[in-house]
Amino acid sequence: MSDRPDVPRSHGRLAIRPSLQPRELGGPPTLKGAWQARVVTLFPEAFPGTLGLSLTGKALDMGLWALETIDLRSFGEGKHRNVDDNPAGGGAGMVLRADIVARALDAAAVGTPPERPRWPVVYLSPRGRPFSQAMARDWAQAEGLTLLCGRFEGVDQRVLDAYAVEEVSLGDFVLTGGEIAAQALIDATVRLIPRVLGNHVSTEEESFSEGLLEFPQYTRPTVWQDRAIPEILLSGHHANISRWRRAEAERLTKERRPDLWRAYLAAQGRDPDEDREL
Repeated sequence: MSDRPDVPRSHGRLAIRPSLQPRELGGPPTLKGAWQARVVTLFPEAFPGTLGLSLTGKALDMGLWALETIDLRSFGEGKHRNVDDNPAGGGAGMVLRADIVARALDAAAVGTPPERPRWPVVYLSPRGRPFSQAMARDWAQAEGLTLLCGRFEGVDQRVLDAYAVEEVSLGDFVLTGGEIAAQALIDATVRLIPRVLGNHVSTEEESFSEGLLEFPQYTRPTVWQDRAIPEILLSGHHANISRWRRAEAERLTKERRPDLWRAYLAAQGRDPDEDREL
């Protein structure tokens, strides 16, 4: 990576130069009141990435949502724009400095509401709260979201505390940085914004939307390799189809995600311990 802050960085459709201000990625001007994602990262060239493809990319071009990057390196110190230092107390790796990250978060906060429910600020971290569909729904109803992508051994805890940054995890594994996780979280959120998917009803039938995994899906051909679509799905009886799908969703959740199944029963006021198979 070049140490010069004036070197252009490619973002697919747009050439971006690092700046102390967020840079918007995408096509035409964003529609008034559109949801925004701001990403603090050492690798702004990683965006929009997959977010620029398919329906999310089309919605980005239409201005239904906006994507901006804040290059953390721009706030570094010295000739080499250093952003990290040795961990206090010793140990391997490097830690992103609190003062450097604070400058980037200040830039990302320009023009945003201070209330966290209206504009969450999130650090992608393996030790964070597990990301969920419910969190995506909450974020989609906010005005926007700032994501801090970590690197190395992480971020100085003081800046996370001072800026009330919420730590969120994509799962029980470790990545080399937060950029991939940030794209996943943004994608899960953006698709819940009205008009992005076109058919908003489809999001109501997906896995996790009602605490259950999604039922199996089928399409043509009716018979493939001697495997037929369940007859009930071809019956045209919508009430029976709905009952079958609910039963299948419950079966799959019970088999594959006992944790979700117990939470689902508890939410319905049913005692999870009554299910002896679990």
